Formats: sequence, structure tokens, C-alpha cells
Amino acid sequence: MILTWPVVAAVLCGALLHAGWNAVVKASSDKALDTAVIHTLASLVALPLVFVVGLPRAAAWPYILASVTIHIGYYIALVGAYKHGELGLTYPLMRGTAPLLVALSATAMFGESLSPLAWAGVLGVSCGVLALGLSRHAMDSPRAVAFALANAVVIALYTVVDALGTRVSGDALQYVAGLFALEGWPFGLMVLARRGWARAWPYARQRAPIALVGACASLASYGIALWAMTRAPVATIAALRETSVLFAALLGTWLLKEAFTLRRAIGTAAIVAGVMALRLG
Repeated sequence: MILTWPVVAAVLCGALLHAGWNAVVKASSDKALDTAVIHTLASLVALPLVFVVGLPRAAAWPYILASVTIHIGYYIALVGAYKHGELGLTYPLMRGTAPLLVALSATAMFGESLSPLAWAGVLGVSCGVLALGLSRHAMDSPRAVAFALANAVVIALYTVVDALGTRVSGDALQYVAGLFALEGWPFGLMVLARRGWARAWPYARQRAPIALVGACASLASYGIALWAMTRAPVATIAALRETSVLFAALLGTWLLKEAFTLRRAIGTAAIVAGVMALRLG
């Protein structure tokens, strides 16, 4: 399997969608409840999709159930990171560390060995992502950093599980539809039990329009990534997907008038160079 330009373009579009729904969560007043609303809506959106595309084959269901369980930990760590730290710090830490962990496990789990140039691409993207997020303020938010690094391990874990499951399934759309139809409910019910219906329902109604956009973005983003993992090495797609951090930084500069510092310029250059190395490797 090789990484082609159409696959690169698709994954970059998915990365932009991923940055968008994470920004929605970070901007909310109740991050746990917002995460629950977005992914419960994503499960509702996925249900009719299951009827259209069909159920994944039986061999894929153990992977789906394992991923649903792992995603509960992902949402808990995600909320913890966003509660205690800025998006610009926690998001790059989560997304920049995970590709390295996936790449290290790719040979054992998938029998994939990266070329030296592809390894340089993975390192370039990861270092660029971390450069965009790390700053002198990192040590001022130790709990945020701890949650973010823990979530990087969780992200790597569900990435490997879902890549294996998608290949066993043989149909990425069936797999992602089946996964999303289930994975939003456990965390949603956990948050509902803690917040109570009287608080959760008015908030959900108020946030429903923007949360629905976030839900569709989350579903589309991960669907694209899983499809791409059936067309190219998992480690390269995992790294390429984390260009979402670059999109978040560029949107911050463009829309929020944040300064485009030297550190951001270096991080951006490293990510672009890493993407080119991934494609050529």
C-alpha cells in the first residue's frame, strides 16, 4: 500500500473537520456535556447510515466493542484536558504524541515497515504539531498536560484497534457506521447521570444545532481516516491526520487574530515538510 495524493487530500479534509469539532467542545461552557451531546447526536446520525450501508461482518464486532470501551476513556481524558488547559496546549500534545506511538506499533500489529523517509515524515509532523502547542506555559498546567499525554496513549490504542477492525471488516463505511452507532451512548449516559435530566436537556436543546455540525464533522473525519487506513500504511495516515493541529493554528491566526509567532512558523514548516516526506516515502 502506498500513500497517493487523493488519499492525502481526503485525510487533510478530515483533519480540518476534526479540528472544527474539537474547537466546538473547547468553546463550550460545559465541556463534558458538550462532548456527550455531540457524540450522542453522532450515534443518532449513524443509525440510519447503518440501515443504508449494512452491518459490519461478524469478525469486526470484537474490534468495535473494544473501541467503544476505549473511547469512553478518550472522552474522559479529553474533557479533563480541555477543563484544565488551553486548546492550543492540550490539543497538540494529544495529537502530536499519538502518531509516534502508532508508528512504533505498526510493524508488530500490521506487518508494516516504514522507509527512512516515511519515518522522517512521521517525526516531522509530530515535532511540528508539538511545536505549535508547547510553550513556556505548559508547566503552568500540569494536570492539563497529564490528561493530554494520557489521552495520546488512548488515541494510539483506539487507532490501532480500529485500523485492525476496518481491515477485518473489509468495508470502512460499514465499520465506522457500526462504531458510531454505539460509541456515543456510554459516555452520554454517564454525563446524564451526573448532570441530571433537568440540567442536561435544556443545555442539549440550546447546543443542538452547533452540536449536530460537530457530530457530522466527527463522523466524517474518522470515517475518512479509517477508509484511508485501508489504502495506505496506518502509521502514515495517523501522522497525516494530526495536521488538524495546523488547521487549528491557522484558523486561530485568521479568525481570532492570534499572533503567528516564530514558533508557529517553525511548527508549520515542520508539518508541511513531514507531509511531503510521508507522500514521497
